[in-house]
Amino acid sequence: MAAESKTKYDRQLRIWGDQGQTALEKASICLLNCGPTGSEALKNLVLGGVGSITVVDGTKVEKHDLGNNFLLDEASLGQSKAKCVCAFLQELNDAVKAKFVEESPEALIERNPSFFSPFTLVIATQLLEISLLKLDKICRQSNVMLLVARSYGLTGLVRICLKEHDVVESKPEHFVDDLRLHNPWPELKEFAKTMDLNVTDPVVHKHIPYIVILIHVAEKWADGHGGCLPTTRQEKKEFKDLIKGYMINMDEENYKEAIESSYKVSLPHGISSQLRQIINDNNAVEVNSASPDFWILVAALKEFIENEGAGEPPLEGSIPDMTSLTEYYISLQRIYQAKFESDCLAIEHRVRTILKRIGRDPDTISRAFIKNFCKNTRKLTVCRYRPLEDELISPAISELQKYMTDEDFSFSVSFYILLRAVDRFTANYNRFPGLFDNEMEEDISRLKTIAVGVLSDSGLHGSTLAEDLINEMCRYGGAEIHPVAAFIGGVASQEAIKLITKQFVPLNGTLVFNGIDQKSQVLAV
Repeated sequence: MAAESKTKYDRQLRIWGDQGQTALEKASICLLNCGPTGSEALKNLVLGGVGSITVVDGTKVEKHDLGNNFLLDEASLGQSKAKCVCAFLQELNDAVKAKFVEESPEALIERNPSFFSPFTLVIATQLLEISLLKLDKICRQSNVMLLVARSYGLTGLVRICLKEHDVVESKPEHFVDDLRLHNPWPELKEFAKTMDLNVTDPVVHKHIPYIVILIHVAEKWADGHGGCLPTTRQEKKEFKDLIKGYMINMDEENYKEAIESSYKVSLPHGISSQLRQIINDNNAVEVNSASPDFWILVAALKEFIENEGAGEPPLEGSIPDMTSLTEYYISLQRIYQAKFESDCLAIEHRVRTILKRIGRDPDTISRAFIKNFCKNTRKLTVCRYRPLEDELISPAISELQKYMTDEDFSFSVSFYILLRAVDRFTANYNRFPGLFDNEMEEDISRLKTIAVGVLSDSGLHGSTLAEDLINEMCRYGGAEIHPVAAFIGGVASQEAIKLITKQFVPLNGTLVFNGIDQKSQVLAV
């Protein structure tokens, strides 16, 4: 990566690194409709340094647009909205290639579906259900990621539409360090034996790394318990007491760290149920020349776990900070790193063998990518998304029923149903409900009838929605309020970055924003 880019994007590089930034700079994004929701989403991505953007919008700038879209000004009145928004976005980051298409997204979906195939990601904002269903099929056929964002009055939603999304760097907030204290390998055991917990030198005693302390105490415990490590609450308490017995005084930080980390000795052998599910997936069992790199790596991981790993994944190779003499800490680092490198080499050999077997160039997957995969094997995540048609035509009835009876989710699921009812209303009457004051009462009645139909189609027979919410939806009249649009656009851009960089775990469900209670919830529908 160029030095200029490293300086320009310094803060975000600390979050997703060179690899993530490179993915962003190679990404090509298409935005459908550049109202406030779409403009807010794209603004964040342009500032983040995406490679190129294409704005599709067939409308002209009107006076009301100036009140909710900060990428437009009075000089924009009467001009192409796509052109004006594109020009302002280009000013934010001149490294991003920007172009616009003055055409209705709905017409483009109908007339030229192949238009979308070159893009990395399509962000569809303010599209009605009928157009989204068609767009989802188009994007799935072309393996293009689709992100749907909608703001409507004081509510809105964000959903992701694609077949599958594989995440190597899921970066969970809480995860136990991979220290293998429950199953130390020979080199680590040998290093631990070089230190005596009964050493008389107080300086050395209080600087023995807690990893070494736990290996010693665990070995002593196992000797007295038939080779087993502590499992019950009482045994774990006794194990901590055994650690305390080696303390010379109560202010030794390394022993306090050992007590706090003692649970790591009792971690189960083997792999998590989530990782087992991934390595046993058909995509890993039956790899071929068309398989994505991710599944070839998973196939190699499966072989490693069954052979060299003896039931364990490759070691991650890093250790946390701890109280220790510098020489001890550096030695530990080297031991963990050496084990990591050894495991990586074993997996790399298996990757090359698999690639050769399926008729691909053995060098098509880089060593850097393999090493990154090995560092994150315990955190691999696979997200699969149902087609939008399945969600809308065959929703998860049991989940919807649960949400409808859960007071905490009642507003979110009601807004979800009402947004779908609004789309049906708009398709029937060619306008949003509540657009004209003189038809407000009639529109409320119409929307209520349509909402009952949506509930029935969703398997929620006999369910009702609060009258106040139906009135609210009509009162909105299709308005995009800037604060809501900014929030929905912000969530959409955050999810777009997750999808493009393949870091962090993206939404798996429909996020509904409830601006009345300032609450956002994900519905698994």
